[in-house]
Amino acid sequence: MSTLETYSVTKIRALHDCILVKDMNFHERLTTGGILLPGDDKMSEGIRPRWAEVFAVGPKQKDVKVGQFILIKHGRWTRGATIDYNGEELVMRRVDNDDILLVSDELQIDDTFSCANTPVSDRHVIHGSLHNSHL
Repeated sequence: MSTLETYSVTKIRALHDCILVKDMNFHERLTTGGILLPGDDKMSEGIRPRWAEVFAVGPKQKDVKVGQFILIKHGRWTRGATIDYNGEELVMRRVDNDDILLVSDELQIDDTFSCANTPVSDRHVIHGSLHNSHL
């Protein structure tokens, strides 16, 4: 999710130890085996870490560098702000430094699957019935 308004900027500078990322993928994905995984944003299946490219880092940030790719724990980023940066439209987000799982110098294929639990209903169970012995 990003802002409705696009902000036009010519220079972006991160402060302190902040990390700003771009290109976080919330769309469908293609696995290394060639299987197309539909977009899963805002669904229980979408609860998973996501890769993003580091766009800017603050002067006190020593763990990552601009241009690297980081895997971020689910939900540990801000809402996106859409910006027009020198003619290129980007969605920028700030990530939580403590929830970076991996760092890579190369773009990674995102074929991660969710480990989210889908709520299971017990509506089919008739309480006190002998018909539930198979459950």
